[in-house]
Formats: sequence, structure tokens, C-alpha cells
Amino acid sequence: MLNLQKTELIISAGKPEQFPKNGVPHVVFSGRSNVGKSSLINTLLNRKSLARVSSAPGKTVTVNFYLIDDALIFADLPGYGFAKRSYERKEGFSTLTDSYLTQCRNIALVLQLVDLKVGLTEYDKMMLKWLADTGTPFCVIGTKADKLNKTELTSRVAQLCSDPDVGAAPVIPFSSLKGTGKDDVWRHINKFIQ
Repeated sequence: MLNLQKTELIISAGKPEQFPKNGVPHVVFSGRSNVGKSSLINTLLNRKSLARVSSAPGKTVTVNFYLIDDALIFADLPGYGFAKRSYERKEGFSTLTDSYLTQCRNIALVLQLVDLKVGLTEYDKMMLKWLADTGTPFCVIGTKADKLNKTELTSRVAQLCSDPDVGAAPVIPFSSLKGTGKDDVWRHINKFIQ
């Protein structure tokens, strides 16, 4: 059992040479800007503001690494697809993200976050295709589940489950507001870090 009280932000890496090389497994949080990565991390770790929820989408420009009980790292990737960023900065983010995904040998699982109200974007589909092509284990977290009624929620989750880019990956509806899906996400993480 991980001691979640023993969690710290160890580095906000803006360059590949800053990525941690301590050998513990990494769980990666990926998704578009404003999809709820920080909220998911805070909910999973029973914290209110360990991972900072940005006031403006697309503000996070680093890969943030959180060390949990000296045994697991949560890696929070910069959000992608936010239109107000300059082209050069978007390219910079994708280069940093690409460096991490291709260089890190300790990725145990990628949590691909998708806003249930928005559905899969082209960027999400590109990421899912890359994950499938590289054989990287992933699961899809459908965020902001509390913003949909029960019928809409069932329909959106079914759409994700049947999308060819999602394939056989698990889809977990999640709400940071209500804590919905938190235990399911941890159960899935634990399968990959044992």
C-alpha cells in the first residue's frame, strides 16, 4: 500500500536532461489543455492543490513529476491543443513531450484524459494511435462526468468504448467534484505497478 501522505513535486522539467532517472515506475497523465489532469492527480492523492490547477488553459509548459512514497512517479504532461499558444510554443511542448515519451524507460501506464462533453479531439486520436503503435499500456479517463446527466454519460462512455482508436483499452468515467471513478483509476494503476 502506497503512503500517499509521502508525496512531493520533485521537479518541473522544461528540458529532457531534467527528467528523473531513479528507476521507479511512471504513471503518465496526458490530455488536452483544461481536460482536468491536475484535478485528477489531486483527487487520486487526496490533496487539494498539490498539482496546480491552471487559471488559464495551456499555461503548464513543463513535465511535472510527483514522487509518491519513493515507489511511484506521476508524470503530468503539458496539455496539448490550446489554440492561443504560438506555433513555436506548441512545437516546443510537443518536442518536450515527445522526448519524455520516447526516452523514459519506466512508463508503466498512460492515463489518457478525454473530456466527456467534448469527446475525442484530433490530438487525442493522434496520441491514442501513438500509444497503440508503440504498445504502451494505456487507459482512457473520461473527465467531467458530473457535467452530464445519466443518459448522456452512458452514451458518451459507449461512444468512447466503441471508437477504434480506443480499442480494447478500459474507459473510466471520472469526476473530481464527486470523486466518481477514483477507486477504479487506482485499481487500474495498481495492476501495472506491482
